[in-house]
Amino acid sequence: MTARLQVVRAGALTTVQDDGRPGYAHLGVGHAGALDAPARQLANRLAGNRADAAVLETTLTGCAVRPDRASTAVVGGAPCRVTVDGRPVAWGAPVHVPAGAVLEAHPAARGVRSYLAFGGGLLPEPVLGSRSADLLSGLGPAPLRDGDELPLGTPHGAPGRADAVPWPGMPASLVLPVRLGPRHDWFTPAALRTLATAGYRVSPHSNRIGLRTDGPALERARQGELPSEGVVLGAVQVPPDGRPVVFLNDHPTTGGYPVIGVVPRESLAAAAQATPGTAVRFVPVR
Repeated sequence: MTARLQVVRAGALTTVQDDGRPGYAHLGVGHAGALDAPARQLANRLAGNRADAAVLETTLTGCAVRPDRASTAVVGGAPCRVTVDGRPVAWGAPVHVPAGAVLEAHPAARGVRSYLAFGGGLLPEPVLGSRSADLLSGLGPAPLRDGDELPLGTPHGAPGRADAVPWPGMPASLVLPVRLGPRHDWFTPAALRTLATAGYRVSPHSNRIGLRTDGPALERARQGELPSEGVVLGAVQVPPDGRPVVFLNDHPTTGGYPVIGVVPRESLAAAAQATPGTAVRFVPVR
């Protein structure tokens, strides 16, 4: 019989995430996958899983789950208090969860998204080769609700052992490199200076689709809208209010608002952990 993981407390937004669905943009299917990929991969490594195993991604308020078999679990990503049946256990390291015990990742002390990895990984039905939830398209498993159950895989490796684990710190401020283009010529020279010098802040309206910003509007040199064209992970799109939006994993595959630049993929994990109000600077690079 397949082991199961029962959701006791789903939290504000908890989803199943793995490496995502790269390579389907031409079909209108976005990437999805864990927003903080390095944190997910490290949690899997410590749990004895392959790096691409599916985990739970929480948002701010954490979650609580109950496995029906004894399991090794790792809670990483955004630091938080971790308990098993109410007793404190380690964050960022393998812990033993007895069958029927409740593992709880409490609200994030810093950052936004914590990751819960279990030995053997989570095994909801894959869609286009991925078990990730995509909030924009609705592909993959739905966001978790209290009482949901997820199948658990069979562990195939020993938990990782390390004297010290290099979990990245949560960002006190964001400095995002941005390569200008393809539509930076739709903006005035003053707007390009503003992008490079002004201070922005993470908007509370940010989500898995995009990091929205509050700050000065970028002035357009050309009016009207583009025909819809392809957009990529990290694209900095500028909607009619003039405030940049950095596309994250659940972004649409096409859009009609101009893209002033693109943030490289390796800088997006920090963006995924930036809480509302975090200072943001864009730094144009070649």
